[in-house]
Amino acid sequence: MSQPAAANMPNQPGWDNKSTTVVAELKPVQKPLVLIGVLASIILYISIVAAANWTQGTLFIIGLALGATLLHARFGFTSAFRRLVSVGNVQGLQAHMLMLAVATTLFAIILGTGFSFTGAEPKGYVSPVGVGVLFGAFIFGIGMQLGNGCASGTLYSVGGGSSSMILTLISFIAGSLLGAYHFTFWMEETPALPPLSLAESTGLGYFGAWAVQLGLFALIYWITVQIAKKKNPPMMKPLPTTNGWKKVFRGAWPLFAAAIVLALLNALTLTVRGTPWGITSAFALWGGKAMMAMGVDVSTWGYFSGANGAALTNTVLADSTSVMNFGIMLGAFVSAAAQGTFKPGKINPGVAGAAIVGGLMMGYGARLAFGCNIGAYFGGIASFSLHGWVWAVMAMLGTFLALFIRPLFGLKNPKPNDSVC
Repeated sequence: MSQPAAANMPNQPGWDNKSTTVVAELKPVQKPLVLIGVLASIILYISIVAAANWTQGTLFIIGLALGATLLHARFGFTSAFRRLVSVGNVQGLQAHMLMLAVATTLFAIILGTGFSFTGAEPKGYVSPVGVGVLFGAFIFGIGMQLGNGCASGTLYSVGGGSSSMILTLISFIAGSLLGAYHFTFWMEETPALPPLSLAESTGLGYFGAWAVQLGLFALIYWITVQIAKKKNPPMMKPLPTTNGWKKVFRGAWPLFAAAIVLALLNALTLTVRGTPWGITSAFALWGGKAMMAMGVDVSTWGYFSGANGAALTNTVLADSTSVMNFGIMLGAFVSAAAQGTFKPGKINPGVAGAAIVGGLMMGYGARLAFGCNIGAYFGGIASFSLHGWVWAVMAMLGTFLALFIRPLFGLKNPKPNDSVC
């Protein structure tokens, strides 16, 4: 028999301070919604293959898996940064270090050998470090704390039934479009260092760069352990799960398990399409297509040159990032319905305002910083790019400032005396 969540809360027998799940009674499956989600996924998959190719269809399936993983673990980048800065909770960041360590190992093998399932030469995300990255990552860090979600968090939360995140997504697209409009200025009129790969620009090679980065991940993990010992922070509120095989489809997944799955799926993306997982370039594309439909010729903007410009004239189903984003939302939708948690609610004015402002800041910041928490932080660091590490530092600084801004919108920050956060 499953035990109620209260039986495993802090200071109770059997409590594991590091556990992110707890056996509890689950809500009934929302069968009609599951059926709708599955049928929508099948129809969209067939449409993608017909409009593009089997590779695009495969990427859509990977997107479904990413959405399910994010939803089942409620895997957060925004919350991990906020909990660390506000109360010293390190569980989220420790999961990030495991995810990055696994991804770095796989990326080193793939990039070093040129391995590919489709014949596309694998290339990592290695971008310049300049004022645009510094400013963009900083305001992204503020924006994700106001919007209560990063790029991946926005997508899986929309799929999972969060009403406020719809506002975040819409303003995210608008901010990304504005960033595309100003892209040329930030790239050409502000100073920047050239792209720097720890593997290719330093002479270390992929093995040497892999060893250095694993050492950095281990050091950061050790530091988080010391922070936890010193601050004794409240633990994350555990998510309800169940036992046996049902946990895979209905229950919550431990953060560390989800971290490994996300790393595997990102590596699989690299071997299928030739580049790592990304999210926000699709937002600029969606916004650009909307503007073109309204008679605004965005093809003259510097951002929409080359491949970005070609995407404006093609079906959105031919854009790999778009189909993966669709998959993330649908994967999260089916998973939430299977858990019985899909239930959109009302949005209070403060949350709505924060969602809009946060989305705009994230969209604009992602364009300047060559990506978001996925493309720049996850994909950038796994690709051995200096800009990924710089992004992480600046986004963390933005998070610190955002803790003082959030209360202005009625948003609460974790407190040291909370039992869970």
